[in-house]
Amino acid sequence: MSPKNTRILIVDDDPIVADSLADLLAEDGYTACTAHDGREALELLDQAAQKNGDPSIGIVITDMHMPRFDGMELLRSIRKQHPAVVPIVITGFGKIESAVEAVKLGAADYLTKPVVDDELQLAVSKAVNQHTLLAENATLKQELTQRYGMGSLVGSDYRMQKVYDLIEAVAESKTTVLIGGESGTGKSMVARAIHTMSPRKAEPFVTFSCGAIPETLLESELFGHVKGAFTGADADKPGKCLAADGGTLFIDEINSATPALQLKLLRVLQEKAFEPVGGAKTVQVDIRFVLATNQPLQELVETGVFREDLYYRINVVNIPLPSLSERVGDIPMLAEHFLKKYCDEMKRERRLSDAAMDALRSHVWPGNVRELENAIERAVVLSRGMVIEPEDLPEQVTGAQPGPGGHTHADASGRLHCRALDQGWTPTPLAVALLEPERQILLAALEANGWNRQETARQLDINRTTLYKKIKQHHLDEPS
Repeated sequence: MSPKNTRILIVDDDPIVADSLADLLAEDGYTACTAHDGREALELLDQAAQKNGDPSIGIVITDMHMPRFDGMELLRSIRKQHPAVVPIVITGFGKIESAVEAVKLGAADYLTKPVVDDELQLAVSKAVNQHTLLAENATLKQELTQRYGMGSLVGSDYRMQKVYDLIEAVAESKTTVLIGGESGTGKSMVARAIHTMSPRKAEPFVTFSCGAIPETLLESELFGHVKGAFTGADADKPGKCLAADGGTLFIDEINSATPALQLKLLRVLQEKAFEPVGGAKTVQVDIRFVLATNQPLQELVETGVFREDLYYRINVVNIPLPSLSERVGDIPMLAEHFLKKYCDEMKRERRLSDAAMDALRSHVWPGNVRELENAIERAVVLSRGMVIEPEDLPEQVTGAQPGPGGHTHADASGRLHCRALDQGWTPTPLAVALLEPERQILLAALEANGWNRQETARQLDINRTTLYKKIKQHHLDEPS
């Protein structure tokens, strides 16, 4: 869906204001409709959501002070009933308290009247992009839930689409599957998706990691052992193979398997039978095998580290997973997915700033999706405000240099000195690099004007709304 096809609802009790904003947006190619109070707006939202032909309303631009049903009530209702709709607030009574409350309720922007055309157009453009991302994510999750019974796999990149197709193709069979990819790309999620879509979904899904268990215990953990098999074996112990009987056994990091384990595993794959360590009785099992490797097995075969016969036995269907650096376009969708996950878990409300999202896009992500998830979890835990900024992300993501030696600072007159430039430049996203200089300029200007916001905004040639936003963004507090 093209962003210009996103319908915009303008809510204002003054018909002249509503119509003029609708005309302005129509000139930019948007489809706009109007309502004159919150109740009428909710009715239009409900009607649009139920229609299959026309695109639903994605953006709501609302006044705050209206009769019957004001803007704040409308924001609460949108958040509860239409979570994919992105609101923008416009008001003639700009107060920092109401702005904070509006952001908490999901407002993407907060503008004061009279509205500057450029500011409105920029706010709408950002809101449309946000709505498009939310809509794509919701659609993909719905498709994944329908196709695979789970929504943990997220991504619309064409490489991931191939992965989804392969999962669907192999899920119904008993065929052995080999998943390849770097650490952190989601191999275990793919394995679970295969199990969830298979006729064995009601049976056990058992995981076994060759790289996480000492070599001396690998065979015992996988095949079990009998009492007295080795020192410390005080009783019979069933292994992972028996636990997975009737279901699916996911063996991760098969590239780390010892030669002895490889030989025994080959027999299980061929005959569906094994003997526990120290035992003589053969155990028959019905197992569907899914295996994963974080190294190219073909290369290990060529060097003699991995058995060739085992390689051909397990490499029946190969599902290669792309690294996150190969599907950069999925980063915003993944980031929003993990943000919602941890906000729900911690009962917090957070959103990513444009600068933070730019930093996420710019990072190389050697740890892949797992590293991205950890970065978002950390940001939700450590962020002080509603908006996650680059400084809330790990230093390796933003490229920030800790300590006083790399900080930009300002003198009393507001002139900037960048020690980092004096000591040599480190590649950093421009949006991230400019955050600290902007903060110091704002702080110097506010202090020079005795925290008179109107005079500070005049001197910096920005409007008061922008100044308030930046004060909040940089966590600048007036000294008591």
